[in-house]
Formats: sequence, structure tokens, C-alpha cells
Amino acid sequence: SVMMMKMKRSAHTPHPFTHEVNVTAAQRIQGIILGVVLFPVRITLATLFFLLMWPIARLRLAGLSEAERAEPVRGWRRWLFHHIMLFLSRAVFFSVGFLWIRVKGRQAGLKEAPVLVVAPHSGFLDMLVVCATGLPMVVSRSENCRLPVIGALLEFNQSVLVSRKDPESRKKCVSQICERVTSDGRWPQVNTHNHSLARSFTRSHTLSLIHTLSRSFTRSLTHSLDTVRWTWKGLTWLGTLWHTTSQIYTSVTVEFLPVYTPSQEEKQNPDLYAENVQKLMAKALRVPATDYVMEGRFPVKKLGNLSLPLEPPAQETLKLLREHGVMNDVLDSCPSGQSTTVTADHLTTLLGLKDRRTAVKICSLYSKDDTVDLRQVCLSVSAVSGFRSLESLIHTAFTWYDTDQDGLLSAGDLSGLMGALVGVPQYEVAEMYTALTTRGRPTEASLQDLLKTHPVYGKVLSEYLHSSRLADGNHNGIPNGKTNGNNNGIYNGHGASSRTSD
Repeated sequence: SVMMMKMKRSAHTPHPFTHEVNVTAAQRIQGIILGVVLFPVRITLATLFFLLMWPIARLRLAGLSEAERAEPVRGWRRWLFHHIMLFLSRAVFFSVGFLWIRVKGRQAGLKEAPVLVVAPHSGFLDMLVVCATGLPMVVSRSENCRLPVIGALLEFNQSVLVSRKDPESRKKCVSQICERVTSDGRWPQVNTHNHSLARSFTRSHTLSLIHTLSRSFTRSLTHSLDTVRWTWKGLTWLGTLWHTTSQIYTSVTVEFLPVYTPSQEEKQNPDLYAENVQKLMAKALRVPATDYVMEGRFPVKKLGNLSLPLEPPAQETLKLLREHGVMNDVLDSCPSGQSTTVTADHLTTLLGLKDRRTAVKICSLYSKDDTVDLRQVCLSVSAVSGFRSLESLIHTAFTWYDTDQDGLLSAGDLSGLMGALVGVPQYEVAEMYTALTTRGRPTEASLQDLLKTHPVYGKVLSEYLHSSRLADGNHNGIPNGKTNGNNNGIYNGHGASSRTSD
């Protein structure tokens, strides 16, 4: 089943991972008055119910061996704890203002559609749909297991876990889901927010599509705000909670669309299957479909298996450097090309910055802390600055990332090199490395030839990096994304259907 969230967006939003809540002065005053009363009460109640779920989640699998935990929970452990958890889950969302869930259509049964695909995933409040669909199993990031309460809930749910950074984990996840959806009803339905992942295991399975609409209201039917969307840029998670809980209520509509059964051609081509499902979801939402995805910390556009950031960190870094009078080629700050992780203090000195705060900001564009790989900063900024030709830049990058200094790149070398050029990590370069080695040995000449002549990867130089150099401040040089019949992929202010990597 595919869930889709239809939200209002600004007409100037560049892509579906940015969302701002624009409120009038009257709405802001009214929100503050209501929020002072409603926010503490609602958060207290939601926290209470949330904490009650913790011991119950642990009790469900208590005393079971690892082998027993790998099997679907049956008997009293299922019917007793399942209904209690469903009640508490709904109580959490009721507490924060989701008073009613309007359901349209019919949810397909387990035998009819074993997979529920929920998209797009626009925030943690989207999990309300899990209540509306009877607590199906979910697919989640393995990192979430370390979170208090959340880890216990994932264990209770017998969730399928996947690591964003480990390709092997992704393969294991797909294998595990395939086993469950082909278990002839032994396992419950599987709910995933990622339909690009779903294409890997839905080759011969039907999907029951779901469409949802969510609005927050301060007075019944007077005006509505999209306050539940927590995106890459825009509201923080705390802002999302404040704006949502400070409304009288939030209206939610869940619509089950007809079951989607793959054609024979789609069964043979999972990519076609995923694309057609995306088109159908976008049509139901009346938004353009794009090939943008959220991968790790960055919204990206896929080019083959490469991930090209929609808002390159190098663009913002270059802007910061120019604001502080740094006009020289930053490659001069990293002459050795050593794989050096530097602190913000060290970066301040290397780049000749006037204050440490700018270095901290640059680090935050590339990593989660106050350290950064100097090679990645220098190469990615030089790539968009135009100080050197792209051919010269590739020569420098090849020299730096040829770890064995034998004139040949390994797959790991190529991963690091491409990640440094575009400014975000590249976890899946197997396809590109195969294309490189089919041209002979993976030398610098072969890489130059690949990036100049390959029909797909040649666009890294001819379109992506070239346009980044010519970019203005409005679109950051990102070439228009692939769309399904709308304005060359540029989001036009009414939302967008995109893929999320969960």
C-alpha cells in the first residue's frame, strides 16, 4: 500500500525536501496564545502514553530465544499486546491533536497485497498511518534501534532494519522482506516508506495504494496550515511539534486507492514497476513526480548509481569563503592530498578565515560534527569555483585517491574520488566501476574518457559540474530533474512525489 501526504507548499520551493510554514501575524498571535496552553498539556499526555508503550513493547518478546524472535509472534503474545499497543499508539497521536482519522476506500488484506508502500515520507508524524493500517511491520533505519523507546517499539514490531551506509545491509533487507511477503500469510503486511527499495521485492506482488491528506486547524474550516511536514530545510522537529500542537486539531484523511497489480512487463522490469507506481501516486496527489531522493543527510538526484546533491555543500562553502575575502583556489590549502580529517580550528587556519564560526558552518555542511575531510572540501569547492579546468581537477583527484600509487583505481578509490568531487558520500559505485573497467584498466586516462564520453556518467562533467560553475543563487546549478510530464522536474509549488531512502 502506498501512502501519500498532500501538503501545501510555497510556489518558490526548489524541491520537495524544503518546506516553510508561512503564517500571518494574526495566525502567529493566535498560535502563541493556544500554544501556551495546549503545547505543555499535549506533550505531557503524549509522553505519558509513549513511555507506557516501552515496557509493553519489551514484554511481548520477553523470554523468547533468538530463533523464536526470528519467527512471527503468534498466540496470546500477539492478540494481547497488539491491541494494547494499537490503543496506546493512537492515544499518542490523539494527544497531540490528531483527533479524527477519516478513512476512504478499503485497505487490501494480507493475501491481496502483502506490501504497503508509504510515500512520500515527510516527517515523524507520518507514522500515524501505522495506526490506521493496524500496525503492520515497518522498514526502518538500523540506527533507530539505539533510540530510547523507539528501539523497543521496533523490536515489538519485528521490523526489518537497513543501514543507509552499508550496501550489504540493503541486500539483506531486501532478502528478508522477500521472505516475509512470500510466507503465505505467516508474516503480517510490510510497510515501507521507500518505493525505490520496494521495487526490489515487489516483482510479482500487488500493492494497495493509500493517499492521505493532513491539515491543522485553529478554527473549524476557517483556514489550514501544513504543520506536520518536517523536511531537510524548513521547520525543525521542535517547530513541527509546536505548530501542530498549538492548533485546535489536525485533520487527517487516509484514502486507500485500488490495488495495483503489476503487468507482465513490470514483473520483468522492477524499475518500470517502481516508476509506474510513482506516476500513479503523483497523479493522485496532483503533483509532479521527480527522481529526487533523500540519501543520508542530503537530498540528491540520481545519475546512474551516483548521488548528486540538489544543494551542493561546495556552493554554500564557496559563498562563505567569498564573503570572508577568500578568493584563491582552495586546492592550495591541501597540497599533499593526504586523507586528513581536520577540526574547525585547523580549517580556520588553513583557509585563512577570520573566525571559527565560519569553519564550523563549513564542517556542518559536510559532516555531523566539527571535523571534515580536507580533501572533500578542497576538491568539491574547486570543482564549482572554476579556478581549474575539470580535466586538471580529475588529475588531482586521481592522484590523491590512488591509494596504492600504482596508477589504478580500486572500487573504494573511485567511491572516495567521486564523493569528493560532488561533495557527498558515494556508497554505490559498482555500476560505474564496471563501466570504467570495461574500457580497460582503471587508469586516469580511462576515468577521463568515461567522464567525457559515457552516456550517463559523462553528464557529471558536461551537465552537473559545468552547470554548478554557472549557477546562480536561485537553483544552485542543479540540472532539472527527470519528471513524468511536468516542467522538466522543477517543483512548481504544489508538492512533489519523491523517493526517500529510509
